[in-house]
Amino acid sequence: MANQPILILKEGSARNRGKDAQRSNISAARIVTEVVKTTLGPRGMDKMLVDSLGDVTVTSDGATVLDELDVQHPAAKMLVEVAKTQDDEVGDGTTTAVVIAGELLRRAEMLLDQGLHPTVINAGFRKAEEKAMEVLAEIGKPVELKDTETLRKVALTSMGGKTLGAAASEHSTKIGVEAMNQFLEKRGESFFADIENIQLVKKEGKSLLDTELVRGVIVDKEVVHPGMPRRVEKARIALLDMPLEIEKTEFSAEIKISNPQQMQAFLDEETKLMKDMVDKVKESGATVVMCQKGIDEVAQSFLAKAGILAARRIKKSDVEKLSRATGARIVTNLEDLGKADLGIAGLVEERKLGDDKMIFIQDSKDPKSVSILIRAGLERLVDEAERALKDALSVVIDVVKKPRIVAGGGAVETELAKRIRDYATKIGGREQLAVEAFADSLEVIPRTLADNAGLEQIDILVGLRAAHESKGLWSGINVHIGEISDMWKEGVLEPLKVKEHAIGSAVEVASMILRIDDVIAAAKPPPPPPGAGGHGPD
Repeated sequence: MANQPILILKEGSARNRGKDAQRSNISAARIVTEVVKTTLGPRGMDKMLVDSLGDVTVTSDGATVLDELDVQHPAAKMLVEVAKTQDDEVGDGTTTAVVIAGELLRRAEMLLDQGLHPTVINAGFRKAEEKAMEVLAEIGKPVELKDTETLRKVALTSMGGKTLGAAASEHSTKIGVEAMNQFLEKRGESFFADIENIQLVKKEGKSLLDTELVRGVIVDKEVVHPGMPRRVEKARIALLDMPLEIEKTEFSAEIKISNPQQMQAFLDEETKLMKDMVDKVKESGATVVMCQKGIDEVAQSFLAKAGILAARRIKKSDVEKLSRATGARIVTNLEDLGKADLGIAGLVEERKLGDDKMIFIQDSKDPKSVSILIRAGLERLVDEAERALKDALSVVIDVVKKPRIVAGGGAVETELAKRIRDYATKIGGREQLAVEAFADSLEVIPRTLADNAGLEQIDILVGLRAAHESKGLWSGINVHIGEISDMWKEGVLEPLKVKEHAIGSAVEVASMILRIDDVIAAAKPPPPPPGAGGHGPD
């Protein structure tokens, strides 16, 4: 009995304990970091990702790269989640968050080898994080939302890492800041802006410099009837969340007709109902109808005769944007449709873009929803331009939510590292080692920027530390000329909110991975027997 094995876990389960589990998790997380490290900064490289269906994505956006990778290791998945959260919350700084997390784990592994306990390392990291947040709050400079030039620099810094080129980035950031100013609203004492109010429409053709801002909404539909006008000026727009057709009954019904006159009367009644619907639309004064549901062919012809432009089966999200852009109310019952429910637009026009036709609703008086039509000669470039614009818009919105900014180019990380090292000496004990490791980890950003620009890491880092001791806290790497410059004067600016979130997320995921000392993986289910999953015998 004494030698009889006791089975606790299911047969086939795997268990990894102690240092082996920690090293395995740290290695997996660091491998993920190495994947995105080379994409950081204006001189970062792109990744080509091919999925199982053969679809190709070419990007330098950290969140997109990690999202496209089919990561299996549970610790590595946690880093992917960090990138996703960073992208959802602040829209930028995904690569920064992942790179810092990977470096924290690398430094922590060295401390583990020296005999430090994971909880001591975590305590040190937490203290260093608190200090970092204090310093960020202290050095972050306030910015006026009316200062469009500064906002444009913030957006341009965000787009710097994308492969769009200087002229296209300048053009796109100008459009992005202009679009944001259009729907900025004040709620209480603070301002609010929502990226959902900007519609990004991608269309291949022309060049990146032909990307344009439309003060209104672009509907990816065409006019339903050839007899309808293709252009309406000073349009009065009705938004209908109901079909302009005779609805079929939910129950089975039967009509007995004994002669052709009754048949004709039945059809005439149906036509009359359609005409009544169109008359109600006409009486309201509407010259454009945007319908979320279907429009019957008979109703289409009546609308065409009345000179009303109409489109059907429009997405709910587009209808909501139209409501914000034109001031129209969404009507669910024709009986309620009146003049007060109509929206106003200076121009509604159907245009041909490439092979498709789209309806442009623009020139509203004060649109609270706008569109950006993204053009480029290549599908991959259109997609990358969309990602770059989203990042640029997100950082501008971050500044709206928290109007404080810092300089980029590794300047803020070097200053944080310097101040946290000074703070470490006041802590003492074993935690001091962890705090110093945290400071060293932050310097991975300037090191990576230098490496990606083909510069000598050690020379740049030594120069940066010296510059922060003598010249000022905004000294960073100008990767274009390979020298240390004042990043504030260079116009390399980033939202404080992005930096805070990136450092906070990196510490959280590093701490969580360090605390794991036991990995228990359940047994994989057996493969199905041959022939299973079929239809079976007939």
